[in-house]
Order: sequence, then structure tokens, then C-alpha cells
Amino acid sequence: MTSLTNLPPVARLSSQVIRILGCNPGKMTLQGTNTYLVGTGHRRVLVDTGEKKTADAYIKVLNNVLTEENATIQHVVITHWHHDHIGGVKPVQNLLKELFPTAESPIVWKLPRSQTDQDRSDDETSVQWEPLKDEQVVEVEGAKLQVKYTPGHTTDHACLLLQEENILFSGDCILGEGTAVFEDLHEYMLSLKEILKMEPKMIYPGHGPVIDDPAPRVQFYINHRQQREDEILRMLDEQNDKPLTEMDIVKQLYKETPENLWLVAAYTVGLHLRKLQKEGKAQEEKTGGWWRVKGKL
Repeated sequence: MTSLTNLPPVARLSSQVIRILGCNPGKMTLQGTNTYLVGTGHRRVLVDTGEKKTADAYIKVLNNVLTEENATIQHVVITHWHHDHIGGVKPVQNLLKELFPTAESPIVWKLPRSQTDQDRSDDETSVQWEPLKDEQVVEVEGAKLQVKYTPGHTTDHACLLLQEENILFSGDCILGEGTAVFEDLHEYMLSLKEILKMEPKMIYPGHGPVIDDPAPRVQFYINHRQQREDEILRMLDEQNDKPLTEMDIVKQLYKETPENLWLVAAYTVGLHLRKLQKEGKAQEEKTGGWWRVKGKL
């Protein structure tokens, strides 16, 4: 793993927000999943919950924070279905039952997946959650979190705008370090452009450190993907005698990348090609391989 910014297990980011690491560092999770305790009163919002396999360690840290803050959790907002964000819901619920035996269980919120995405993870089906709506506001004392539907990383991805401070909780749409993965590049690029329009003052990402100057980072994400798309289009333009497969493109565009990573690169190239297909710029052969659609810029 490349060198990452050192993050403490718990950090107060403002009078309204405490970041608590999910105790699950790794290749995909970086320093660990960032979970956030939001609000200033006794009842607060928890954004994301970490994952099941490291829940014991996470719950100990969360317990200490709640005790120090004399706080409980009224709402749990899950940014998307991935296991490192939703997997700790039940352990959090169990902790709150121990701390506050007579209190109601927190409401768990998540955006539904799209109608074309019928898959459900075990974590999704084992947790009872209420469906969020785009632009819905989840409010506690000292904080109003506005839901921003930002698909692409997943079909159910939500960012949350802390209205008073104009700070965006970006989930996995934008990371504090490196670049994010995605399921649908077309939707993801639209979401990045929507975030640019929001002009957030800061971004609290799902992984990695706080982003103090968001606009250049978001623009970098957009430019990075646009540059790769331009390269793919140029290759398709130059290929007239036979269609190109994802691996044909990888062998030219990723010459400096170790061959053991080419399959991952081919998956990313495939996402670019499907975006171009949605936009009418590329066409896939039934037998495999891709052509450039002439006349489409």
C-alpha cells in the first residue's frame, strides 16, 4: 500500500462533526472507513457504520465517543450499500440497546438501488432501513443534512450536505486520497459535475483526510476520466479493419502498468466503453469488440 496520511482513530473536525475511523484499514478502504457523528445535542446522526468484521474494535471507539459526548444516535444514514459502510449497523444498534435500554432504536436510512439494479447484499437484507429521498433533510440539534443523490459509484449512492456549513459528506464518490472506483461512469461523471455546482466549502470523504479545497480535486477527477476517454476514442478512430477488445486497448494504454493489473484496467476500460455506448459514440459487436460510431464527437 502506498504511504497514506496518518489519521487518528477519533478527530473532532468542527463543533458539529466528529470523525471516527471504522478500524478497517486496507487496500480499498485506505486508513479505514470514515464514519461521522454529527450534531451538537444529545441525539445525533451517525453517517456510515464501518464493516462487520472489524465491528468489535469500532464499537469500543464509538462507545467511548458517545460516553464523552453524553450523546446517543437518533439517525443512522448509510451513503451506499457497500459492506464497509453498512456492515456495522447491527453492532451499532446493539451498542445503543446496551447504553439506552428503554430508548427507541435509531432510524436507519439509505437510498434504494435503481430499478435496473436488483441485486441485494446480505447486509442490505439483514438490516431494516427506511428509504431516503433526494433532497430530503435529516435534522438533529445543530445539524441539517440534505441528501444529494449521486449515483455512479453505486446506484444507491448519496452524498450529504451539511447545510449550515456548506460541507459535503461525499461517501465514496470522492476520496481524500487517490481516485474512486465506480459501477457506471456515465452516471458518475454527471454526479461529479453536480458536486462542482454545489461549491462545497469542504468535503468530508468516506475514506481519507478532509478535502479543504474541493473544486480542484473534483475537477481533477473529471479531467482524469476525460483524458482516458479521449485516449480510448482516439484508438477507436485509428482502428478501421477490426473491432478492438478491452484488452487490446489496455495493451496500448497501460504499457507502463504491470501485466498482473491488466484485468483490472480492462474492467475500467469496459466502463469507459459502456459510457461511450450510452452517448452513441461507440458500438459493441455481438461477438465482442468495439467500433467507433462515426460522426459522433
